[in-house]
Amino acid sequence: MSSTPEASRRTPETRPPVPRVVVIGAGIVGCSLADELTARGWTDVTVLEQGPLPAPGGSTSHAPGLVFQTNPSQTLARFARYTVEKFGGLEVDGVPCFERVGGLELATTPERLADLHRRAGHAAAWGIRGEVVSAARCKELWPLLDESVVLGGFHTPDDGLARALPAARAQRDRATARGARFLERHTVTGIERADRRVTAVVTDRGAFPADHVVSAAGFWGPVVGRMAGVDVPLQPLAHQYARTAPLPELRGATAEASRPILRFQDRDLYFREHADRVGIGSYAHRPLPVDPFAVPAYDEARARDLEMPSSQPFTTEDWAPSWEDCRWLLPALRGVEIETGFNGVFSFTPDGMPLLGEAREVRGFWLAEAVWVTHSAGAARAVAQWMIDGRPSVDVHECDLTRFEEAQRSPSYVRERGSQQFVEVYDVLHPLQPLERPRPLRVSPFYARQQGLGAFFLEGGGWERPHWHEANAPLVAALGDLPERDAWSARYWSPIAAAEARATRERVALYDMTPLRRLEVTGPGALAFLDRMTSNNLRRRPGAVTYTLLLDETGGIRSDLTVARLAPDRFQVGANSPADLDWLLRHAPDDVLIRDITSGTCCVGVWGPLARDLVQPLTPDDFSHEGFGYFRAKRAHIGQVPVTALRLSYVGELGWELYTTADLGLRLWDTLWEAGQALGVVAAGRSAFNSLRLEKGYRAWGTDMTDEHTPFEAGVGFAVRMDKDGFTGQEALRNLPGPARRLTPLLLDDPAAVVLGKEPVYVGGVPSGYVTSASYGYTLGRCVAYAWLPAGLGAGTAVHVGYFGERTAATVADEPLFDPKMTRIRR
Repeated sequence: MSSTPEASRRTPETRPPVPRVVVIGAGIVGCSLADELTARGWTDVTVLEQGPLPAPGGSTSHAPGLVFQTNPSQTLARFARYTVEKFGGLEVDGVPCFERVGGLELATTPERLADLHRRAGHAAAWGIRGEVVSAARCKELWPLLDESVVLGGFHTPDDGLARALPAARAQRDRATARGARFLERHTVTGIERADRRVTAVVTDRGAFPADHVVSAAGFWGPVVGRMAGVDVPLQPLAHQYARTAPLPELRGATAEASRPILRFQDRDLYFREHADRVGIGSYAHRPLPVDPFAVPAYDEARARDLEMPSSQPFTTEDWAPSWEDCRWLLPALRGVEIETGFNGVFSFTPDGMPLLGEAREVRGFWLAEAVWVTHSAGAARAVAQWMIDGRPSVDVHECDLTRFEEAQRSPSYVRERGSQQFVEVYDVLHPLQPLERPRPLRVSPFYARQQGLGAFFLEGGGWERPHWHEANAPLVAALGDLPERDAWSARYWSPIAAAEARATRERVALYDMTPLRRLEVTGPGALAFLDRMTSNNLRRRPGAVTYTLLLDETGGIRSDLTVARLAPDRFQVGANSPADLDWLLRHAPDDVLIRDITSGTCCVGVWGPLARDLVQPLTPDDFSHEGFGYFRAKRAHIGQVPVTALRLSYVGELGWELYTTADLGLRLWDTLWEAGQALGVVAAGRSAFNSLRLEKGYRAWGTDMTDEHTPFEAGVGFAVRMDKDGFTGQEALRNLPGPARRLTPLLLDDPAAVVLGKEPVYVGGVPSGYVTSASYGYTLGRCVAYAWLPAGLGAGTAVHVGYFGERTAATVADEPLFDPKMTRIRR
């Protein structure tokens, strides 16, 4: 709540009324959210539940309660840490809601053991205690193991078991004491709206007026979303869980659990104790998708002899292979049988992340969906902060409900990708590894030409994006000896990328920039609107291009934009994600029109010292440095193709981004390609692109910087004009203390060493930060890594980067590392 002097002077009669909040779903997320909201003073909270309390029949009612904090996503790791912290302080009837028994992940293959070292690096980067231990130590922690088949393990002593239903009750009781009410057996039948805002939730027992409605309905989320007219891209799937009969080796156990929760990811299994029994969960079976609109209500499920709606009959044919794997790992299981089992339903999204945030099309309608018990308290806190304070205290862009493209929201896409997320829950996944189906989905007009050049495609935002082209393989011989890569960093990489990078530095290359988001902003109020929303000065003449930032009210970086003023009332905005469009649309006045033009247009990046030699003969327009300066835009013709040309370079070389409509894209590519043959033109991919941009120190939003970071920490303070009239975040920036951390460039000392991102960085032997982006710099002959580290580390400071259990020496460098005087771009 506000603590400003103006707020404190208000009398009770003049204070704004406490908003009315209706939460749909009294599972672990709904109860956690009610607790977080009421703790912050929003006490008019009603939680509606269609089933009976305390076990209403959703995923919470059967959750095994495993809480492993380590995750490649820093956001999910933070959510889980808060869950451990919060649940660790809750009790019901003298019984703790969390047992800190620890976690143990096993390796039975060398690949998995290597991955456990990588996970230990994630833990160190995110501040979680953990270590890779020997097979003998694994046996000490879990005596039932067959030590001979185990190569090692990753032990996390602060992980453990959440008692989901007691934790829900404890938070329900706290929220109730502050004024919240929980109503069981209230089935939601509709969401009332007026003027694009929620006004009430309708149930079979009456309507409940609301200023905010939060769908925390779990796998029923798509059902609730449809009532509000909001798409919820979520796929429920069934997951097998079984309990053994009593084990003689556990006879006499009095505690529910005393050994660490156990993961056997090589066979997609996990284990936990239930006193003298063992509970086993399996992801090894075929995906079992569930239609959320066909899941029975509680009473109907009971009438079908189901324990609860989320508990489906156990499919023994799916279980048989996993049972053999269980007995192979734990010989004690060979003497017992499965006593009970069920297929429990829970939620997956196309990328495996939660769905959080407010729908723009229906203001006041929020999602807190696809959240497992592991992340429940952290996700609920983030949503509560978002609702009350306007933003969460941690970056949640990976969970933002706006993140999916329209092409990624079809029911068949959500079903297929959600099912694949289930299959890959425990797989060893490379950071660049894409999901294989359904592909291709989105392709640029140049796709056929790229295929003809042997492009190796990866995917981003549904787009097929070439990372290198086999046609350039003959150029590798001229490079000389490249350092040999380790097997992990060599995945989804080719030495051809080095050849494409060199061709860009020495000649000219064509880059497909079509997947970069383009917005058209027009109208009488367009200039004033964009100038108010962003940090840099946009009040420049048509033809100007400006790099600027979208900030939130705290000065955090929501995104970075490239804004081209094409006419007095028309701008082309280069943005990052659907969230940028959503943010601008939320704030746009009536005299501003914003359109996403990405799919109807395309873009070729023409970069390299010979870029002008390629482009100028093809156009009657002046592309000289004097006639077409850096960070300028103009309409022109390339051959027969009308283009919008922006003189920009994300790779640190002379060149242009050339935009045209999708129907003319192939002609544009062919025109440039044919003319470039005499100059040695190549088609270059994202692998070379990433290397070149890091040599120049160009930031990637969402990877190098997010709304947790300010411009001055992130090294983009040059894009802030503090002397211009008010812009979002300006006042917060005025009051910032000096940065305590900075995005810092590192060069790895060993020319053969490569890291990929999210590794811990040690200063003086202590974990002090983490790598954001990294790539081998082929021009520099070293791997370049950017990392968030304490401010004040001067150039030359020695640090170490953790990589698969080893510590690789690196040195803090000055930036930009390449062409610091910008002579190559400005010529």
